[in-house]
Amino acid sequence: MSLTDLPADAGKTLLSLARSTIAHALGLPAAMVASSPWLQQPGACFVTLTQQGELRGCIGSLQAYRPLFDDVRANALAAAFQDTRFRPLTRAELDVTDIEVSLLSDTEPMTFTTEGEALAQLRPGLDGVVFECGGRRSTFLPQVWEQLPQPEEFMAHLKRKAGLPAHFWSRDVGLQRYTVRKWRESAEKEPTFARSGGQTS
Repeated sequence: MSLTDLPADAGKTLLSLARSTIAHALGLPAAMVASSPWLQQPGACFVTLTQQGELRGCIGSLQAYRPLFDDVRANALAAAFQDTRFRPLTRAELDVTDIEVSLLSDTEPMTFTTEGEALAQLRPGLDGVVFECGGRRSTFLPQVWEQLPQPEEFMAHLKRKAGLPAHFWSRDVGLQRYTVRKWRESAEKEPTFARSGGQTS
């Protein structure tokens, strides 16, 4: 799915879909969100829950393998109830929970021979990164650059997330990058579009 070829109210629709899905699962009143044609196109998203700025759940898809409508609903439920870092969301928490939906571009494999070369290619604030090595895998959305603005620090934490030491490196490391378009319920600004400098991700 193209990140630019979306209706003007795409963000409002995606956020409403995520919230209504969680509310319904909690047995609370939920607004109905119709599945428009663009929502039936394959799409990959992450749903992030926060409370007072602190992470409360984050689950998503890296590849578009099902309709975006289904991907948002599945990831909203997973972020609320299946993120093993947190206890399942309760009814009392929903009103104080802020929801963010990030729509991902296709991933783009990176080409490098050393960690230094890989770090030099990263674009802070723009790139989401997928790290893979020896069956281990992790990813950070572009939003993580806000907490880890230096490529070296970003990569070190990405390796730790994959269960590896911060200083680890191997010729078998594979990296892919992507960009996102994100919408957050509490945001007062227009949705942020992380552009890719003419590339697809």
